Amino acid sequence: MENFSKLKANYKIVNRFWITTSNGNAFLGKGRATLLQKIDKFGSLRKAAISLKMSYRKAYYAIDDLNKSCDEPVVILKRGGSKGGSSVVTPYGLSLLKRYLAIQKKIDNFIAKQNF
Repeated sequence: MENFSKLKANYKIVNRFWITTSNGNAFLGKGRATLLQKIDKFGSLRKAAISLKMSYRKAYYAIDDLNKSCDEPVVILKRGGSKGGSSVVTPYGLSLLKRYLAIQKKIDNFIAKQNF
């Protein structure tokens, strides 16, 4: 491996990965994974979007796209009434999230071992 010790500045490797559908459309990446985590934490798409400084519309369409890309729902959205709605990440959605995070951890560990 090439030695980068003569560089004038300190550098680090930064990586983002995402899973795509068979036709190449983005399916699950860091943004959607974080959104799923927040929905699971708050039980609300609106609260998850607010915590991420994301518009409700953008969050809704991200979840809608995830749900349409799968044979099973990833998130179940229940419209609000006088008491507001709720959102639940399904067991299938949690398993997708768990697998995504496991891959991300492996990549992060690999990158951490690289020397610049």
